[in-house]
Amino acid sequence: MTTTVVIGGSFAGMTAALEIKRKGKKDHKVILIDKSPLFLFIPSLIWVPFRRREMKDISFKKEHILRKKGVDFIHAEALSVDTQTQTVKTTEGDFNYDHLVVATGPKVKFDVAPGVAEYSHYVGTPNGAMKLRSALEAFKENPGPIVIGATQNAGCMGAAYEFLFNVEKWLREQKIRKKVDLYWITPEDYLGHFGIDGMPLGETMLKTFMKMFNIHYRTQVAVKEVTPNSVILSSGEEIKSSLTQLMPPFVGVDFVQNSPSLYANQNGYLPVEDTYRHKQLENVWAAGIAVQVDLPFECKNIPFSAPKTGYPSDETGKIVAKNILRTVNGNTKLVKKPWGKIPGLCVMDAGKKEVLIFSNNLFKPRTFAIMLPNVFYDFTKILLEKYFLWKSKRGYAWMP
Repeated sequence: MTTTVVIGGSFAGMTAALEIKRKGKKDHKVILIDKSPLFLFIPSLIWVPFRRREMKDISFKKEHILRKKGVDFIHAEALSVDTQTQTVKTTEGDFNYDHLVVATGPKVKFDVAPGVAEYSHYVGTPNGAMKLRSALEAFKENPGPIVIGATQNAGCMGAAYEFLFNVEKWLREQKIRKKVDLYWITPEDYLGHFGIDGMPLGETMLKTFMKMFNIHYRTQVAVKEVTPNSVILSSGEEIKSSLTQLMPPFVGVDFVQNSPSLYANQNGYLPVEDTYRHKQLENVWAAGIAVQVDLPFECKNIPFSAPKTGYPSDETGKIVAKNILRTVNGNTKLVKKPWGKIPGLCVMDAGKKEVLIFSNNLFKPRTFAIMLPNVFYDFTKILLEKYFLWKSKRGYAWMP
């Protein structure tokens, strides 16, 4: 029997584990190790600060569905791996593997600039989203300027844009919009770059949104420092801020950083082939955020990264599952799909409005790419959330 250990239980890890077991059946033992007992639909965290969602609405316990599908779930923190002995060390003991899948997700680099950790909020975790909820309630009583955006080296610009437009909508609902100067700051070369070198008419569309909603913006800037009441930019400009929400960069988690035999790059990501097999370790694979993604473009002034969202994570999880099973069966023809050739499929919420983003490739060159605004309601975003939670609660990882 072949044993595969999967580290991480979010989009990429859950998908890989369920697919390996579904197709490998009794010939394959799958162990998923994760320090969180819950699966969380991370894209909906942007709604939590506004009470449009509660945590229970977008999460569920993963152990039951994993065990039902034949995957062993270990609720533990993975500490390190020795790829020579093929042993994963965890807080619940050691586990040996024939194949290892690293799908650990990110660690947020809050020390990217002084004051980011202390004086800015981050919507990308349950704790951060709930703290923002409390901060917005307090903000209503004493409105002031708001700064929202991304720091240098960040790659999750899309979620920051979503939070920006949701805040603007919330300010109008609270009838305090005229009291608030709203700022957007980004390292992007231009509005709507998104870390994928933009989309047709994307910059024009976002400039129109900024003008329509009276949002001030700064592009090609880094965060030099965040203070209790301001954000200081690399340009030297100091923007007063009563509430700040920033998306810092991601780096590899401690498990990867503490495992020198994984040969991670300086940011803690794993170098992989187009098959998502490690370039130096034949029985080690990476999926989702753990994958090293090289940018096909140069940033003009301020460095930023490519997005690593749910759809590419889900896709790479499926590719890894297929390739592990092919390898075990002696099939040397593996599935290849570079990160940049995964289709770009995204719905960007814009405060009960939305923008549908489609392209045949995430990175250029593309033969098809389009951004479609929906100014009536964000029903596509809601349908996507409901669908993904429905299929995930049932362990239907094979579904698109």
